[in-house]
Amino acid sequence: MQLSGQIKMMKTSLVKDQAHYDLTIGSDTVNMNALVGKQIEINFQGQISCSNCGNKTSKSFSQGYCFPCARSLARCDLCIMKPETCHHHLGTCREPEWGLENCFSSHVVYLANSSGPKVGITRETNIPGRWIDQGAISAIPILKVNSRLDSGRVETALKPFIADKTNWRQMLKNEVEIVDLVSKKTALLGEVEALTEELDAKWLDDAVVNIHYPVLKYPTKIVSLNLDKTPFISGTLEGIKGQYLLLDSGVINLRKYSSYHLEINI
Repeated sequence: MQLSGQIKMMKTSLVKDQAHYDLTIGSDTVNMNALVGKQIEINFQGQISCSNCGNKTSKSFSQGYCFPCARSLARCDLCIMKPETCHHHLGTCREPEWGLENCFSSHVVYLANSSGPKVGITRETNIPGRWIDQGAISAIPILKVNSRLDSGRVETALKPFIADKTNWRQMLKNEVEIVDLVSKKTALLGEVEALTEELDAKWLDDAVVNIHYPVLKYPTKIVSLNLDKTPFISGTLEGIKGQYLLLDSGVINLRKYSSYHLEINI
């Protein structure tokens, strides 16, 4: 089977406790779980089209945008990565209406175990997709707040007590210790009790969500594949975790290549 076209970040879902992946390439959607164990070839066709305006770009910015769009879209602003720096209230948001719709909605502060316990935030509607994208083996929501700014304030307050980043190499090797997230949650909430009262945050009693990935074999050594340097990549697909394809020839972060035009042979 041969497929070609512009790709988007893999869509994820959780079926019982199993992570499921679908890849959009051109007008086709591929069930990636069904390809695990098969030989695949990925060929970068030398074209990148901005996922917003559709214009060709020689380089992808902010994972799929041309430079002008990356400079003008609110979704590409630095405050998306650092929500505690939200400046919508100052009247300087790049797209005020987009900000109202996307940043002033319910957000969840959560704990996830991807390479160890970490704190994170996401829109309430993006659970459990955000956890799957990060390669978490377990996660638990801890608080719900009314805006992205508020979630960023809580996350910042928790950073002295817990990591907020994933070690992607450990995550891909599955070198992850089992952690009691419920106990960790209880301890951390005590550190931000005053702030949560100020923000009128809702404490959540959700159970821990466990996630299993379609992986036959985890790599013992990480070899990172780069389509910009090596346009043709092939190998047996041994698994998928996070937004990474785990090939016997190396690992590739497909999210990085959103908006690239690829040809995939299976």
